[in-house]
Amino acid sequence: MTTTWTPSARQRDRDAYRRGRTRRSVLVSAASTVVLVGAVVLVTVTSPGWARVQASFFDPRVAWTALPDVATGLWLNVRVWLAASALMLVFGLLLAVLRTSRSPVLWPVRALATGYIDLFRGTPMIIVLYLVLFGVPGLRLQGTPQSQAVLGTIALTMTYSAYVAEVLRAGIESIHPSQRAAARSLGLSNTQTMRFVVLPQAVRRVVPPLLNDVVSLQKDAGLISVGGTILDAIRYAQIQTSETASFTPYVVAGVLFVLISIPLTRFTDHIARRNGYTFTGGRA
Repeated sequence: MTTTWTPSARQRDRDAYRRGRTRRSVLVSAASTVVLVGAVVLVTVTSPGWARVQASFFDPRVAWTALPDVATGLWLNVRVWLAASALMLVFGLLLAVLRTSRSPVLWPVRALATGYIDLFRGTPMIIVLYLVLFGVPGLRLQGTPQSQAVLGTIALTMTYSAYVAEVLRAGIESIHPSQRAAARSLGLSNTQTMRFVVLPQAVRRVVPPLLNDVVSLQKDAGLISVGGTILDAIRYAQIQTSETASFTPYVVAGVLFVLISIPLTRFTDHIARRNGYTFTGGRA
């Protein structure tokens, strides 16, 4: 005969107390949020220059007019972001493997990879975009891409692969040397050890910062508009701004970028919590 377990009276009291504390915490958090947001809104809308700021940045009529064109341009930014994300992961992994190689024969390649990472981590993104978007077509070499979207993707990949390489290098170097020794004792070559033992563990450890780089790349994909002839979300916003004398189209573009980044950001937080990873955000 089996009996069904039932919590004791003390356990039920503890559960009720915890539920009460949870409800209280939620109510306090909601109240404090409402008070803070209300105070900010009140100070903003009662300021002397609010009417002018609203007309310049938050005009509903201009926003509704600009939304279709800005959304159309955003699709180009999304495609550039996705392509650059895939390329930066592949190229960043190659740089990280070269950077962590121990063979004396590969020292020149390792030094080249280190120099590349140092160069592109220290160079502002906007400068790389100018050099690629205007410098590459200026060379007039046969077979070089002329599309501003393709060149922008290349520029983003060049810069972000340096960040990804350092993240992956940290993951590779976090693997204990005994893992390599055990793999080698089983007869695996250096290449097989890296492929089947080190990299799977290293990538698993650095997934949150890698996703953070993907989120940052999504934001910087809007910088390809500096090419001038590319019709992305920022360029359409600029055109609408010149026609309406209002900066509201830029706000519309910013809101659309944020709406795209929020799901990926929350997914990154979920992965970080699941892996017990202390995640503090990325570059500004």
